[in-house]
Amino acid sequence: MRHTGQVSQSEPACPDQASIEVDLDAIVANVATLRGRVQRPLMAVVKADAYGHGLVPVARAALAGGADALGVTTLAEAHALRDAGITARIMSWLHSPGTAYAPAIERDIELGLSRLAALDAAAEAPGVARVHLKVDTGLSRAGVTSGDWPEFVERAAKYAADGQVEVVGIWSHFACADSPGHPSVRAQCDRLVDAADVAREMGLGGFDLHIANSAATLTDPGSWFDMVRPGIAIYGLDPMGDDAAEHGLRPAMRARAATMMVKDVPAGTGVSYGHTYTTATDTRLALVPVGYADGIPRAASNAGLVRIGERKYQVAGRICMDQFVLDVGDDDVRPGDDVIIFGDPAAGDPPVEAWARSAGTINYEIVSRIGGRFARHYTGALADELGLAG
Repeated sequence: MRHTGQVSQSEPACPDQASIEVDLDAIVANVATLRGRVQRPLMAVVKADAYGHGLVPVARAALAGGADALGVTTLAEAHALRDAGITARIMSWLHSPGTAYAPAIERDIELGLSRLAALDAAAEAPGVARVHLKVDTGLSRAGVTSGDWPEFVERAAKYAADGQVEVVGIWSHFACADSPGHPSVRAQCDRLVDAADVAREMGLGGFDLHIANSAATLTDPGSWFDMVRPGIAIYGLDPMGDDAAEHGLRPAMRARAATMMVKDVPAGTGVSYGHTYTTATDTRLALVPVGYADGIPRAASNAGLVRIGERKYQVAGRICMDQFVLDVGDDDVRPGDDVIIFGDPAAGDPPVEAWARSAGTINYEIVSRIGGRFARHYTGALADELGLAG
């Protein structure tokens, strides 16, 4: 190879914009697979803009796949779903002190409550609040402790008797369900059952008991109770970091960009900030114009894998705010070539899990943080039906 240090001039007229492609049909299929697996109500968790996939389109896809309810954290997310015309059950569970519950109650948004003050506020608002009482079974995050649970449930029972609230759920969150067989999983299930027994002793009944997240939905039928709440699995990703295809799931998101420039450099060339990568031989460098401002994790510097054509390449040097570099050797990579950052491994794409391992994180973080200057597009028959394709 002759290395001139010059940029290739064979640029296409209009390189593709960096994009996130979300296959809504994959979400429909994943939800249908999970719903068929558990044979009971399923709440599809679409919080955090549906883990970066798009709140309203994903909610519609989940419902098309057979989801019985939708789960979000904030009331703003719940109201956005109602504003979009979605009439399905919606549960919201992360509310700051001072939250005004009346608008949510008026729109039949169910409330996950973890504090006595929140229960009081919901009961005192106009209308009948449909509530899920959360018990802390061992995550030590939100939820009422076992010591405070009897008082909490007694107050809820009084409000229910007075027609101010309807207790529709008792629930909790797992701490270690992504480690199947961990002893805390069974212990938390037992504590949830105990909490439900206390509620029944206080005169409450007719509620759904639910704790199963994606990991438990995939691995622990004993945790399914009356309803399951999968999140990451509906997007076709395995919460254990394994191959989701083993569970009949397929990734819904593909992230892609295009090379902006390609240039020849000699051996011994330092690449990107800090020169943490140095070329071993005369080679070609390709620049990809997305970076950590767009959700490409800087921690995956010198490690993240992408695909160009049939070949995979590792990031060379530090990932920058707006761009990263690939060492493509002697390969005929040109400006405007398609760069698949991650997608469906069944199609030969680097999996999200590979980026997560490279960055020392989990697949949840990779997909939920991708964005910035990526343009989001939807694909699949449902996208066509909803007028979102393209």
